[in-house]
Amino acid sequence: MAFLKDIEKYKNQKVTLKGWVFNIRSSGSICFLQFRDGTGYIQIVVSRQDVGENIFNKVKKITLETSIKAQGKVYPEKKSPYGWEMFAENIEIIQLAENYPLGKKQHGPDFLLKNRHLWIRSPRQAAILKIRDRIVQSIRRFLAEQGFVLTDAPIITPTACEGTTTLFKIDYFGKPAYLSQSGQLYLEALIYSLGKVYDFGPVFRAEKSKTRRHLTEFWMMDAEAAFVQHEENMKIQEDLVYFLVQETLKHCSKELKILNRDTKILKNIKPPFPRITYNQAIEILQKKGVKIKWGEDFGADEEAILSQESSQPLFIEKYPATIKAFYMQPDPNNKKLVLNDDLLAPEGYGEIIGGSERIWDYNLLKKKIKEFNIPEKSLSWYLELRLYGSVPHSGFGLGLERFITWITGIHHIRESIPFPRTLTRFQP
Repeated sequence: MAFLKDIEKYKNQKVTLKGWVFNIRSSGSICFLQFRDGTGYIQIVVSRQDVGENIFNKVKKITLETSIKAQGKVYPEKKSPYGWEMFAENIEIIQLAENYPLGKKQHGPDFLLKNRHLWIRSPRQAAILKIRDRIVQSIRRFLAEQGFVLTDAPIITPTACEGTTTLFKIDYFGKPAYLSQSGQLYLEALIYSLGKVYDFGPVFRAEKSKTRRHLTEFWMMDAEAAFVQHEENMKIQEDLVYFLVQETLKHCSKELKILNRDTKILKNIKPPFPRITYNQAIEILQKKGVKIKWGEDFGADEEAILSQESSQPLFIEKYPATIKAFYMQPDPNNKKLVLNDDLLAPEGYGEIIGGSERIWDYNLLKKKIKEFNIPEKSLSWYLELRLYGSVPHSGFGLGLERFITWITGIHHIRESIPFPRTLTRFQP
């Protein structure tokens, strides 16, 4: 049995393929089967004259998504939509599919999402998920080469990382607990053992948002590093994004083509990325007529406007402390600001990374916890980290689905994950 990902090795050879028919075209005594095996696509040409009346009549009964076993010679063919064809010698039907609900006609998003378990078979959805796989592999590779150790933070937590208003609360044997929105606090504990660490897994946000950029369950990569401060933290983020773009261009050209992604934009991504402060961002927005005041955070609309200003990812740094998390290190030149950054993808896709230098002084962190009205008892272990060999440290989080949405150029984040969870949907 051969796989289509290795098709070039089998040029002009007889092979056996197993997979699914996802499109059918017939022309009298010849049938053209559009076939996939999970690793690639090919057109199978079935001639009545060559396979015989019995097999050809079976082929004529094939329906969309029927699973088959095909034998024949494979060869390059420019006229084929996939560059390769098989001239079939034998076709065996493994399972004749029933009337497939996803036809060639246009379907609305609600219908497609209700049938997500079937929609993911389409070449477009498969291309997105293959790019997702490559990005995940590349994140792990980059961080490993930079000396980061993969570790794990708990999903069930007794406290919130940035407040409980957007967390899913659960009953943990009679006690309140939450589904994690970030593994950051636990990673900060691990730097004292491992130096540079990261985790990569699902996180949960109970945001009541219906925008095209929000999911209630998504995947986050959080990284944390001892002795790394604000500037170096941004450099790591910059190098990571550049690496991921290059790896996607190198390994996913076929998938990007299926998605009609304009790769010129991606090919032009090069560090150093432009950088502006929060103050400068406010000025830009106000000049464009946006009604926003200093001290207000940016929403999706504001981020889209700012990210359209540049063909490169854009750093916005040094936000007001009052609108950011309690653990962020104050700017030594202006205590009203913090040493943080948001990295916005170009083309209006908004934030893909958020990071900051963390407060490492015990007394300052204790003061901030009080200012933010967070019960000190709930973070006593986190505060205690600052008593035993505390050091300057920084970290950042990359939202996988938002990054994929930008890289692939798709409109809605729900296509970037196999089974999206949104405010109104948690099935299938």
